[in-house]
Amino acid sequence: MKKHYDVVIIGSGMGGLVAANILASEGRSVCVLEKNNQYGGNLQTFVRERTIFDTGVHYIGGLSEGQNLYKYFDYLDILDGLHFKKLDEDGYDIISFGNDDDVYPHAQGYDNFIAQLVKKFPEEGEAIEAYSAKLQEICHKFPLYKLEQGKPYGNDPELFQQTAKGYIDSITKNEKLRAVLAGSNLLYAGDPDKTPLYVHALSINSYIESAYRCADGGSQITKLLVRKLKENGGEAYKHSEVVDITCENKKLVSATTKDGRVVYGDLFISNIEPKYTLKLVGEENFRKSYNYRIQEMESIISAFSIHIVLKPKTFKYLNKNYYHFKDYKKVWEGHKYTEETWPETYMVCMGARKNQDEWGEQLTAITYMKYEEVMEWDDTFNTVSQKNDRGAEYQAFKKRKTEIFLKELEKKFPNIRECIQSVHASTPLSYRDYIGNHQGSMYGYVKDVNDPLKSFISPKTKIENLFLTGQSLNMHGILGVTISGVVTCSEILGGPYLVNKIKEKLLKKENNKTIV
Repeated sequence: MKKHYDVVIIGSGMGGLVAANILASEGRSVCVLEKNNQYGGNLQTFVRERTIFDTGVHYIGGLSEGQNLYKYFDYLDILDGLHFKKLDEDGYDIISFGNDDDVYPHAQGYDNFIAQLVKKFPEEGEAIEAYSAKLQEICHKFPLYKLEQGKPYGNDPELFQQTAKGYIDSITKNEKLRAVLAGSNLLYAGDPDKTPLYVHALSINSYIESAYRCADGGSQITKLLVRKLKENGGEAYKHSEVVDITCENKKLVSATTKDGRVVYGDLFISNIEPKYTLKLVGEENFRKSYNYRIQEMESIISAFSIHIVLKPKTFKYLNKNYYHFKDYKKVWEGHKYTEETWPETYMVCMGARKNQDEWGEQLTAITYMKYEEVMEWDDTFNTVSQKNDRGAEYQAFKKRKTEIFLKELEKKFPNIRECIQSVHASTPLSYRDYIGNHQGSMYGYVKDVNDPLKSFISPKTKIENLFLTGQSLNMHGILGVTISGVVTCSEILGGPYLVNKIKEKLLKKENNKTIV
């Protein structure tokens, strides 16, 4: 590690790695510092009994040729090394309810999406078509979503004024259809009174365009980004937790790692939790009003997950995801569970292999969990690089919750228990420690239609050489954090310059393909 870099990036989530690659390709000397044993934030994977599990990236949208994420990945030169499996085109997501024997598909391609739902709701074609048109209309109002110049957060104030639930309820009186259209709201932790329609649209649209699983885990994206970074002269270091940042005269000077190394930089980009960033830099270096606003931001609820290693050739591979609710009338209420009703809702997905056959190797089920449930272990910390035992009571808590969750899963998949080789659970503490989100938040901060500016964070701070990136800025998800990396670099390089550079590179690659 050198003493000085043009750019020091703290944290190696997708937004940080995208920013690192862009700036390194522009000739800047770049250093990425990561505290964990793996790079990638939510792209991290883990292995149990030689079976790969994803931490957070269970499927990806917009990856077919010409679509938005495809273009960004093409610009970053990582497409050729990635392996994906396309999900079922007639139902990549399946919405189901405990009080209904039927299931309802979300299909790929808007025409197909409409056609498959009209089969289930033949009287509701007009509403389904209106919904589909609205999603596309909203996404087109976010310039970087379609690789155009303009305000990265949208150019229409009305985008931030309508709730997702309010819009869906306005287009149909059919309660079941309302529930189906909102059925994958665990993707963004939808709240009936707060979640803006644009969050719903940006979360869902790219999956309707195309939906894929990462074969052998999402960490392959990270590995390629780190490899490309090094090819461009950049550097990345694991086991390098930043514990202090020196600020002099309203300008950052250096970052100090846990093992005592001091790294100097001209620019610093924080890809870690903004609340923690302020503490590292020193809250006294920011305006009191700014510091108070960041610290008071409401974090999105966390999750409890069970990761099941399946016995060989016992459970068929499902090339789709399931979003299940106990009651279709409570599709927006999953996070408002009580101890007696938990879990109200859950998502089930399976990992895919490069040469996937008819049998599944693993299954992950995810549901909401409030951080308060694990608060008594709040002062503990446990990761691969910093191992600690949280004690017998914590293990008993996980075991009890796992059993409750399994009983719920059995109602949907009656033979699941006899297919289990082993079960491994993740709590809000797991997400907090490995991903670094405040209280294990699933997706950063709550976006509230009643106070849209409250959750807005600019990539540029009042400290002239400190920038922010990641899911707290714009949107979560692979596409959202990729765009956040572009937004941050736009502040450094100039928005029109960067967008034109990306488009020029893509055009050149397209012309080369045509010649070949």
